[in-house]
Amino acid sequence: QVRLVESEGGLVQAGGSLRLSCTIVGRAASDYTMGWYRQAPGEGRELVTTISWSGDRTYYAASVKGRFTISRDNAENTVYLQMNSLKLEDTAVYFCHAEREDDQYWGQGTQVTISS
Repeated sequence: QVRLVESEGGLVQAGGSLRLSCTIVGRAASDYTMGWYRQAPGEGRELVTTISWSGDRTYYAASVKGRFTISRDNAENTVYLQMNSLKLEDTAVYFCHAEREDDQYWGQGTQVTISS
């Protein structure tokens, strides 16, 4: 059974930093493009960032570019999301995502709340 296990989010003051991690269990992470989505209250789920299986290609939504960094350690089957200069509008449930041509998996979601 394949699972994505996310680290706990948290409550952070605006301007602060937080790192999330996501470990894929039951598959080799190197098989998958990994990414993070988020869903704010009353909003749809939006793509935040992705990283290719080798780590050489990344994508960032305009709203987080320059502030968030995605990275991966395939030996640990883990992807990381370093979030800096956090803003109130970054408050959301963050979901880890793993995708390859024939399947995809989602994490359970972790709450990130930014306070003023």
